[in-house]
Amino acid sequence: MVDKPVRIQDVARAARVSTATVSRALSTPDKLSEETRKAVFEAIRLTGYRVNQAARNLRMQRAGAVLILVPNLSNPFFSQILAGISGVFMETDYSVLIADTRARGADDTRLVDYSLARVDGIISLDGGLRPEIMAEFADRGAGDRMLFACEWVQDTPLPSVRSDNVTGARLAIQHLYDLGHRNIAHVTGPEDNVLTHARRTGMLEQRARLGLPVQEDWIIRGDFSLDSGRDAARRILEMAHRPTAVFCASDQVAFGLISTLTAAGVRVPEDLSVVGFDDIELSEYYVPALTTIRQFRRTLGARAARLLLDRLTGARPDLPDGDVLMVDVELVVRDSTAPPPSGR
Repeated sequence: MVDKPVRIQDVARAARVSTATVSRALSTPDKLSEETRKAVFEAIRLTGYRVNQAARNLRMQRAGAVLILVPNLSNPFFSQILAGISGVFMETDYSVLIADTRARGADDTRLVDYSLARVDGIISLDGGLRPEIMAEFADRGAGDRMLFACEWVQDTPLPSVRSDNVTGARLAIQHLYDLGHRNIAHVTGPEDNVLTHARRTGMLEQRARLGLPVQEDWIIRGDFSLDSGRDAARRILEMAHRPTAVFCASDQVAFGLISTLTAAGVRVPEDLSVVGFDDIELSEYYVPALTTIRQFRRTLGARAARLLLDRLTGARPDLPDGDVLMVDVELVVRDSTAPPPSGR
């Protein structure tokens, strides 16, 4: 004999409440008294009732999912941000979908159709979305249910949760200065990236405050990758007047730089100090362990998820700085920095 599925009416009878009250307990439990909530959830436990999520979403005219747009899923940097986002949504009935924007093509307008047809909200970690794509999202009514985390698109009205990249760069330069370095190079990120501009701004501002010399060939263009760190090391090795320290725009750049310098016989930090940015998991275990600027990536992801949840439920908390929620960073000193060689 096949057992009949437990219905919401069965829960209502067990809790001695109406079916409407059971429904409210599942959708807006804060609107019920604690005593009623406990009675309903105890009845759900005893009866073994399971919510038909698909039917519920259909009744509420929602998809029951949020989408996270990631510019490169193979980059380990994004793992902790995604973990922070997922941790928040695990406590809700929303599913989390992830799309690699570079794999699909960030200029592909099908991304908009895919996003708006299948999800209730969007968190974009990609600041490289084209203005046309952003305009399409806005025209289709997604402005109230989309925000940026980590990266952002300049001159858009969407809120963003971001690390304090400018302060992080200032901390890196100040640390090297305090060790005695005056000849400091910088390997940037991609030219069109908002993080690149923020970190370069902080770096230049702190150099100006400290009166450090500026040498054009010490500002080396990179792209956050291991390869760009390797290429930057080769350029430094060819310089007649080398810097004594390098501030890299990402940890990955720093790893590529250090490995290539080491292979060429340049010791880090004895001959040249290196600072990264991000504090990804490998930074602590690299040889030498990397001095870097720590982003609290899991915290950043969690705050972005909570902000989106507030928007989806109709709450509109004021952000501390207009449309920006800034997450602090900190300097983590390890083994890749030391005073410069004597005489330099």
